[in-house]
Amino acid sequence: MAAAVEELVRRQVEAGIDIVNDGEASKLSYATYVTERLSGFGEQRPLRHRPRGVAEFPEFYANRLRRSVITTTPACEGAVAYRGAQRVEADIRNLRAAAGDRPAFMTAASPGVIELWMPNAFYPDTQEYVFALADAMKTEYDAIHAAGITIQLDCPDIPAVWNNDPGLTIEEFRAQVAMRLAAIDHAIRDIPGEAVRLHICWGNYQGPHNHDVPLAAFVDLVLKAKPHGISLEAANPRHEHEWAVFEDVKLPDGKVLLPGVIDSTSNFIEHPELVAQRILRFAGVVGAENVIVGTDCGFATVAGLDLVDPKIAWAKLAAMCEGAAIAARR
Repeated sequence: MAAAVEELVRRQVEAGIDIVNDGEASKLSYATYVTERLSGFGEQRPLRHRPRGVAEFPEFYANRLRRSVITTTPACEGAVAYRGAQRVEADIRNLRAAAGDRPAFMTAASPGVIELWMPNAFYPDTQEYVFALADAMKTEYDAIHAAGITIQLDCPDIPAVWNNDPGLTIEEFRAQVAMRLAAIDHAIRDIPGEAVRLHICWGNYQGPHNHDVPLAAFVDLVLKAKPHGISLEAANPRHEHEWAVFEDVKLPDGKVLLPGVIDSTSNFIEHPELVAQRILRFAGVVGAENVIVGTDCGFATVAGLDLVDPKIAWAKLAAMCEGAAIAARR
């Protein structure tokens, strides 16, 4: 694992990346890895997800998507508590050794995304479950921060709350988002906001996405949360236009946007000029000093589900860095 992380970091540096990470190399999935670090999880149960577009495109969801997603995960059947100190310490040790003095970040599952993937069969309601997860995961978040590594909390659950419950009203959705963000603030209460960033995505898969909740419907809540960095999809065909949201929504002082400027589900290698255009749009509305560029999401968020050919993924990252250099010159 140490050798794998060393290679991943070296290749990121060769591509031109400034802030490196470990590629989630030790984790089978960006979210379900926590079942190796938390007590309280038991038998596999079917996922309850049913995206809003299923009725419109049944053939797609029954055939193409079925081959590329997880269908069962362990359920929470007891009190959750953190027992993964050795695992997170190994991750920290491997990343720190590979990164040296370079700035680095490490991803961690947010309380809400754990709830999204691992169904609750123990706590009386969703809120109590999410806050119990926040208390448990605090150990992991604190350890990453103590090592001088920025924490990225992955929060696809925030927009997924809307997509997975067709009966939800916008008011009910916003209440769910506020609760999940409050749990994050609770979990990072001992960590400065500038040491944490949130990653928001609408599901890292090729699909219709025509029922995705608009960024404008909840961005104000995200900007009120403690984390200073906001990572969001901004390169795929469904969400690229939402850079314009920040023409009307002011970025609070101290906050930083991390827009995705390359798509993480497509084998197209973006032209560096296109990447530069995407960056300059955000720089124009929030200020260049408030923009750090990245990807829409991970290229393989679950082991074995490589949406993008690995060699193409590295070429896309190099194009991202070339585009960033063009934007910086301009």
